[in-house]
Amino acid sequence: MTLIAEDVFLLLLDDATGKPVVDSTKFPRVLAGALVLELAMIGSVRITAAGEQVKDGRVVVAGPPPPDPLLARVYAFVGGEKNPPKPQKVIEKLQKGLNREIGARLTRQGFVTERRDKVLGLFPSTTWPTSDPTRRNWARQWIGSAVVDGTTPTPQISALISLISAVDAVPKVLPGADKKAAKKRAKEIAEGDWASEAVRKAVQDVNAAVMAAVMVPVIVSSAGS
Repeated sequence: MTLIAEDVFLLLLDDATGKPVVDSTKFPRVLAGALVLELAMIGSVRITAAGEQVKDGRVVVAGPPPPDPLLARVYAFVGGEKNPPKPQKVIEKLQKGLNREIGARLTRQGFVTERRDKVLGLFPSTTWPTSDPTRRNWARQWIGSAVVDGTTPTPQISALISLISAVDAVPKVLPGADKKAAKKRAKEIAEGDWASEAVRKAVQDVNAAVMAAVMVPVIVSSAGS
């Protein structure tokens, strides 16, 4: 099973260096957000709405567990919580080490090569230079078609665009496009009528959670400096 989070991973890597093109705060959190969003798209979880017995904006189990082991772990975490969690809590819980786990999956699939090194000879660092750009190029081509050419994207491509937009990385994925126009069009797609009402709510809440999760460490770091 191919995951949306894997495509996000490939799109946000620099081809040559294998380093993420977004900072280390954003990268694992947008990957975690992609896992939650995919579970919502396949009907395994959903985000609660106002007026339900459970508080608005909580992630709850809604269907059978997914076959993929990584998605199944997210599903188990959601189902195991005493009180249904907000998307941001799920993202914060799952983001630790997620880039290395997804990197290892893509290494086994042959799309990247895992390289381990030490910065200044002291601090461990892992990068993932591209070894087979086919899948990444396919995703980038369809994103460019939707964002630049105005074609109607599939739900999976729309989800990719929404996640990349949430971490303000559309210009980095489409470096040749007009930056302002691409960001505007990506936002329109993210907010568009491309999925069921339940999935649209998941997109909205997951992307808001990714942005909020990214801001918290930045605020804490700024306060401590």
